[in-house]
Amino acid sequence: MALWSLHGDGRTVEPGAVVRPDERLNWPATIAIGVQHVVAMFGATFLVPILTGFPVPTTLLFSGVGTILFLLITRNKLPSYLGSSFAFIAPVTAATAAHATGADKGIGAALAGIVSVGVLLALIGVVVHVAGVKWVDRFLPPVLAGTIVALIGFNLAGAAYGNFAKAPVTATFTLAITIVFAVLFRGFLGRISIFLGVIAGYVFAAFRGELDFSAVDKAAWVGLPTFHLPDFGTPTVWSGIAMFLPVVLVLIAENVGHVRGVATMVEDPQINAQTGKALIADGVSTTLAGFFGGSGTTTYGENIGVMASTRVYSTAAYWVAGIAAILLSLSPKFGAIINSVPAGVLGGITTGLYGLIGVIGIKIWVDNRVDFSRPVNQYTAAVALIIAVGGFSISIKDSGFMLGGIVIATVAAIVIYHGGNAIARLRKSGADDPRPLEAVGPMGGDPA
Repeated sequence: MALWSLHGDGRTVEPGAVVRPDERLNWPATIAIGVQHVVAMFGATFLVPILTGFPVPTTLLFSGVGTILFLLITRNKLPSYLGSSFAFIAPVTAATAAHATGADKGIGAALAGIVSVGVLLALIGVVVHVAGVKWVDRFLPPVLAGTIVALIGFNLAGAAYGNFAKAPVTATFTLAITIVFAVLFRGFLGRISIFLGVIAGYVFAAFRGELDFSAVDKAAWVGLPTFHLPDFGTPTVWSGIAMFLPVVLVLIAENVGHVRGVATMVEDPQINAQTGKALIADGVSTTLAGFFGGSGTTTYGENIGVMASTRVYSTAAYWVAGIAAILLSLSPKFGAIINSVPAGVLGGITTGLYGLIGVIGIKIWVDNRVDFSRPVNQYTAAVALIIAVGGFSISIKDSGFMLGGIVIATVAAIVIYHGGNAIARLRKSGADDPRPLEAVGPMGGDPA
């Protein structure tokens, strides 16, 4: 376990220097930065349980516990906060809707999917730790990674509109003010524009009389979170688990990207050796959360932003953040206040937020210069996105078995990309067409 040495005088970071993961500033400065990490993650982390119907305090508890587990499993060598993953929103929403008549309103069915994702991610982490990360790059190239991230975001468009339509004036104001914050502010304030937008929208909704504080008045100041157990006993749950499995690919991409990002900013390529452990840690954290009623977790870009702006990569700050999240989770009244965010505010925020998830996928294409003149890349993205946005589904009559748009779109993307490339290699090895593979467009014509 890497412990911390004091950086410089413990109060400042010298120009051009960084505070490495195994260093720290003095404890007052470290605690302040840790609290800053809590604020950075909070705006996104609390939205997931609100949108999925999960208990907010429980999600915060396992977010903090997951962060501490991450630090322990990576032996204190990799700074990261594990917050709620947006990739789970679509399958959780579908699972709870399909089993809403249950006593737990379908939460148990959704937790079964979350546990499955966590176990699979941890197993993949073990493979990566033993065999290296190169096979992940081959199976999940940028065109596939970007497509899967994008389709999960765009699949949620209908859910965003459902909340938006309930209070369009408040939703419009919330969306507009969030955009203003994102464009106007720089640095830390710009990175928490969603959090600021929710606060502004909440105040606006209060003036319009759209808040309900009845649950807040009844909630205790201090108490344990509400726990739920996964439900593996219902036959239809097993078909629903398939909806969750594509999320694994998103979590792999996010964790690998996080490790590489930290290694680049700290200028220490040895940090990349923690990739397998990072996947194991996130898998263990997600599994634990799923067993007791919390949302699935992932590494957070918001906290990467805090590290980039402060140049402090000390894991000590993340211990502070994890402990602070656990303490916040022990106030039911705090959770009730968060749950009182009205539909209009959520509709405005999610209209931008779900779109941004889709844009992150597109950014993966742009950053990696994906060649969309190649037919296999064109159809990999085109077919998958239409399936996801259109909400395609496959069901077996009277069986309760159904596959939703995310599963079908993910499978389609994988099959089209890898199958298309395999066919193209066979054709190229024996074809008379002298043109290189990448120069052959749809229907055999030029890409243009």
